[in-house]
Amino acid sequence: SKLREHLGNFRAIESSIKGALAELNRNIQRADQALSSDIPKLRDELEDSLVILQDLSMTLPRIRSRVANIRHAYDSGRARAQELVKSLMWLNTDFRERWRLIMFTSSAPVSWRWKALMRISFAVLLVTFLWVSWVAMSGAYRAHQQRLVWGERLMS
Repeated sequence: SKLREHLGNFRAIESSIKGALAELNRNIQRADQALSSDIPKLRDELEDSLVILQDLSMTLPRIRSRVANIRHAYDSGRARAQELVKSLMWLNTDFRERWRLIMFTSSAPVSWRWKALMRISFAVLLVTFLWVSWVAMSGAYRAHQQRLVWGERLMS
């Protein structure tokens, strides 16, 4: 009975070993097939990839410079468009608003000469107006002090 048991175990172990050996032989055949067919294909593909990479490394600087030129053109076009929009906004503002911006702010898009001319002319007109107003008010005050009636006797 023990002999039968040992014999059964021996046959089971033998069949396991035969199965493992068969699997190992199949794996060896697959490895040999890969060595004979797949590895040369992989080497050829690797060489082709290296050639393509070398070509790309040669053309990449040219592409970068073209992209930089395109980016520069795009940026300059955008800046020019923004300048044109600002100019149109300035031209669309009302005259009084433009005049006020030139006179009282430093953000008006005109030359400093134009700003100086406008501010000097405004100062001259303001001084002239204040002087005429002063003369008129002093005359009116003098007429009031002397009890002059408007229309009967005019001041000379």
